[in-house]
Amino acid sequence: MTQAWARAALSRSAFCGLSCAHLGDLIEELANPWLARCESVLHERRGARRKREAGDGPKYDLVFTDRVLVTVVNLRTGLPHASRAELYGIARSTVSRAIGEIRPLLAARGFAVPDRPGVRIRTLADVFAYAEAEGVTPRIDGAERQVRRPKVSRPGRRAFVSGKRKQNIIKTTTVSDGQGRLLWSGADRPGRMHFQTAMRTEGIAEQFRLHPQVKAKVDEGYRGLANDFPEQVSAPPKKPKEGAPLGEKYAWREARRRQPSARICVEHTNAELRQWRPLQCYTGRREEYTATHRAIASLVSDRSARRTTRRKPSTELVPARLVTC
Repeated sequence: MTQAWARAALSRSAFCGLSCAHLGDLIEELANPWLARCESVLHERRGARRKREAGDGPKYDLVFTDRVLVTVVNLRTGLPHASRAELYGIARSTVSRAIGEIRPLLAARGFAVPDRPGVRIRTLADVFAYAEAEGVTPRIDGAERQVRRPKVSRPGRRAFVSGKRKQNIIKTTTVSDGQGRLLWSGADRPGRMHFQTAMRTEGIAEQFRLHPQVKAKVDEGYRGLANDFPEQVSAPPKKPKEGAPLGEKYAWREARRRQPSARICVEHTNAELRQWRPLQCYTGRREEYTATHRAIASLVSDRSARRTTRRKPSTELVPARLVTC
């Protein structure tokens, strides 16, 4: 089995989850950072300048294109490294080394901006700056990923146990726009920490103070933010007390229906992230979860940013045409 055959098979969207055009753009984008990283490593190893011409010396068992491909397939399907090594006819350690080189480059890319090719969002401050400039209303929601249970003797073992699910999990936060396109995903924290606490440690309260024009929609878990910033953060209304008028109860039910329907798009974004196997049930090392999650989120943001922006319907009154009977 040749490497060309393996490359042709794994480049299908069923394996890598990307179109051919998207995969080609990704390889072109990562080529220069990968070459710079390789030259930096070689320079530190030699301790001096290069004596040979560029390209001389031993050749890689996997060329750069195949290194990107096996990494993306690993993020999409979670196949064992030995299976892809068997396809290429190389050692398993070569595939593991390739994934260790490409995954940090994917994680450092940031998140694509809709309708702004070449612009990337990397921090929560960038999200608020973009939302204020474009008039976007962010939707914020949390997600939980199950991880392996550590050894009993390992310190900090109980920090990952969620009191709600009674499992070892890592919590992440997702921010999307009104069309479900991913803008930012991060704030990876152990399962024992609340979603709101995780976002406060990322500095979201300070961002609301710096950008008073930005408004966000959240669920019941971010009630504290809605109480601190009532003019900016929209959360589901509180349930009326017993004995409240019937009209107030009906109004509460209607508000409870409208608010989730306005933020259901961020739930769809979380569902799109769960299509990638490592984010369904992460079985790798917990120290590598953040890089894996960021790498997958960057690829998902690329796909979502390519969707065309839906035109907002006009609310202006249009005179009705008279119809004669």
